[in-house]
Amino acid sequence: MTINIEEMVECTLKEPDDFLKIRETLTRIGVASRKDKTLYQSCHILHKQGRYFIVHFKELFALDGKPTNFSENDQARRNISSERTSELVVPLNQLKILAYKEKEEWTLTAKYNIGSKKVIDEHSEEEKGGNS
Repeated sequence: MTINIEEMVECTLKEPDDFLKIRETLTRIGVASRKDKTLYQSCHILHKQGRYFIVHFKELFALDGKPTNFSENDQARRNISSERTSELVVPLNQLKILAYKEKEEWTLTAKYNIGSKKVIDEHSEEEKGGNS
């Protein structure tokens, strides 16, 4: 999969602290495992070439040159996270949005860590095999 920067969802920051607010909010949007109260973050904010984008973690894998299977459901979760809901619709049972007050009750897990080599994802078995 090849990612074109022009296909990514761009966002504009109005205030200097908007980046931090968006980054924190995105930690509370993702796919939930209700039995163990873990939320797997779907999207991240990316600063690239002086611009800001909301990207799905699988798009980040593609940007890193890793194989990925970015699906229409993944795109829909990204679009909901970025308020571009008119393009695709994802069933709400596939997406959990935690209220800030619920944050401490859940384990929030990122499947991609920007600026870090540690990645928890479907490729993690390859990394445990000594490729890291």
